[in-house]
Amino acid sequence: MSPMPQFPAADALPAPVNAAAPARVAVFGATGSIGASALDVIARHPDRLQAHALAAGSNVAALLDLCRLHRPAHAAIADPAGYTALRDGLRAAGLDTEAHAGMDAIDALAADTGSDTVVAAIVGAAGLSSTLAAARAGKRLLLANKESLVLAGELLMAAARAGGATIVPIDSEHNAVFQCLAGHRLADGRADAGVRRIVLTASGGPFRGRSRAQLAAVTPAEAVAHPKWSMGPKISVDSATLMNKGLEVIEAHHLFGLPADRIEVLVHPQSLVHSLVDFVDGSMLAQLGLPDMRTALAVGFAWPARVDSGVGPLDLLQHGRLDFEAPDLDAFPCLRLAYAALCTGGAAPAVLNAANEMAVSAFLQGRIGFLDIPARVEDALAAADGMPAASLDDLLAADAAARRRLAASLPAADASSDPRPIPARTHTETPP
Repeated sequence: MSPMPQFPAADALPAPVNAAAPARVAVFGATGSIGASALDVIARHPDRLQAHALAAGSNVAALLDLCRLHRPAHAAIADPAGYTALRDGLRAAGLDTEAHAGMDAIDALAADTGSDTVVAAIVGAAGLSSTLAAARAGKRLLLANKESLVLAGELLMAAARAGGATIVPIDSEHNAVFQCLAGHRLADGRADAGVRRIVLTASGGPFRGRSRAQLAAVTPAEAVAHPKWSMGPKISVDSATLMNKGLEVIEAHHLFGLPADRIEVLVHPQSLVHSLVDFVDGSMLAQLGLPDMRTALAVGFAWPARVDSGVGPLDLLQHGRLDFEAPDLDAFPCLRLAYAALCTGGAAPAVLNAANEMAVSAFLQGRIGFLDIPARVEDALAAADGMPAASLDDLLAADAAARRRLAASLPAADASSDPRPIPARTHTETPP
C-alpha cells in the first residue's frame, strides 16, 4: 500500500479563490459530459473561475462552439488532423484563442503555468499523460480520469506529493468520501485515522436483479441505457457490468490509502447516497445529493468553500426511501475481478483496465457478447502474472501487451455491426 497522505487534508488545501483573481481552469475532455458540467459551473462564477484552456479528442466543431462561448486563451485537439480546422475556425470567429494539436500539446497545457486548476476528464488510458503532467506541476487537479489511478495509481499519487498538487476526486463516490473525511485525519494527514471502512455505492446499472443467464442476450443499446446517469458509451457499459465500481475500488485504495478489505460496495438504486464512511466509534457519515456531477465539480473548484453548482436541494420526503443491497458477483463478476487485480497488485490493475477497454469496445461493435466482457478480462488477468510494474514504462508495456493479446483473440466485426471505435476518450459521467 502506498504511503499516506494521498491528498491534503481540508486545512492544508489552498484558500478559496480570491474574487479579484479568478482561478484559471484547463478543461480536458471539454466536449464530453464532464466537460459540459465543468463549464456550466465555471460560467456560474465568472468572478471566481475562468476557462483558460479547453481540450477535446477529435470533435473540432464542438470545441469551436465552446471556444465561442467561453473564449479561452488556448484550445487543443488531440487528433493532429484537426489542427487546421481548429486554427481556421478560431480565426473566422474572431477569437484570440491559440490553437494546438496532439497529446503532447495537451500535456504541455496541463503543465503550463497559465492555469491553476485542471479538470482531468479524458476517459481511458489516453488521459494518463496529461493527468501526470498536471500533478507534477502542482495544480489543483479535479480528477475524473479513473484510469490514471487504476493504471498507475502509486505513480500518480507520488507525482502529486512531489509536485505539491491538490487532488480532489470528481467521481461522485470518491468526492463523497473526500467530503466525509474532512476533519477526520490525524495531524500527519492519514486519511484512515479512526476509519473502519469506506462504503462505495452503486446504482446497480440497467440490469440490476437479472441473473447471469438473463444477461447472455443483452445488447449494446440496452447496456448504454443507464437508469440514473447520462454517460458516454464506454462508462455506461462499465456501469452495466459493475466494472465501473471495481475500478472505483482501486481508485479508493490509492486516494485514501485503505486496503481492499476495508473498501466495500453496496448497491443503492436511488443514487442519492453517493458513499459512506464508517468510523471505529460507531459513527457513519454519508454524503447525499441529487445525481448531478456539478455538485462534485463545485466542491473541486471551491473546496474548502462552498459555491452554487446549479443543482437543486434534495427533497427526502419526495424520494421517500433509501434501499441498499449486496452486489451479485455471480451475475456481475467484473467487480470480483477488480478486487482480485487490486489484491494481486503489480501490473494486474493495468491489465484489467486495458482488457476491459478492449472488450467493451468489441461488445459495442457487436463482436462479442455481454458476458464475454468479464470472460476476456479474466483471461487477460491470468496472463498478467509476473509482469514487471516497477516503472511507468513497465505499466504501459503491460497495458499494450494486454491490448495486443486480446485484439488477436477477437472475432472480426460482421457486416451488421458498427465498425467505428467507441467515442470514449473525451467524456465521462454526468447527470441526465
